[in-house]
Amino acid sequence: MSYKFINYVKKNKIAYITINRPELMNALHAPANEEMTDAFNDFNKDPDIWIAILTGKGSKSFSAGNDLKYTNEQNQSSKEIKYNTNRFGGLDGIWECWKPIIGAINGYALGGGLELAMSCDILIAAEHAELGLPEGKVGLVPGSGVHRLPRHIPIKIAMGMILTGRRISAEEALNLGLINEVVPIENLMSTAQRWADEILQIAPLSARAAKQMILSGLDSPLNIAMTRKYSEWEKAQNSKDIIEGPKAFSEKRKPNWSGY
Repeated sequence: MSYKFINYVKKNKIAYITINRPELMNALHAPANEEMTDAFNDFNKDPDIWIAILTGKGSKSFSAGNDLKYTNEQNQSSKEIKYNTNRFGGLDGIWECWKPIIGAINGYALGGGLELAMSCDILIAAEHAELGLPEGKVGLVPGSGVHRLPRHIPIKIAMGMILTGRRISAEEALNLGLINEVVPIENLMSTAQRWADEILQIAPLSARAAKQMILSGLDSPLNIAMTRKYSEWEKAQNSKDIIEGPKAFSEKRKPNWSGY
């Protein structure tokens, strides 16, 4: 598939996905969502790519969420108002992608843009970034945001943000535990790359098993979370890398992870 509204590059086990609509604050419409869905599906299936970094083009906006002008045009041309309930940005509804995903928030992450960011596992934000779920101000409801945000920050803070549409700064998001690190915009991608390089030091199947076990076990009582079966843990336990790790340690060298 050729891409017009995103850039998709794969290099050295990392997929780089960039929303490429800076003139519209990287807002997403149906064609952009289709492209991102294709890219994330490809990332998820490619055995040679272990991590993804998601960002937006430019320094103003990560994503302003749903392209409301496009939505309005579609509504005006149709007798029945319809909203796209497919995976927002190709990531918001992918429930079984166990590869680590890093979000590099280069500016506004609003509405669906914040929902997209919260779908990532690690978040780095530029100092000037602002985050919020303002959908209510245009008569909408933050689709996955009403469920995701209270799972990231205290419920009263999440409730306040959603019911008022209030934005928070990158620094406030850091203090709330919503993001991992705040850096100047010029250091954003190098910082995301640093995180990716550190993750690459972990056996890829171990990283995927850990992600699956964290997310799948989070809402279960501890005794159930610790005793249930996890497919990615089974893969890690039966991989070549579980032998390579102790061997490399005993030989005082870096492990050569195979990913299978």
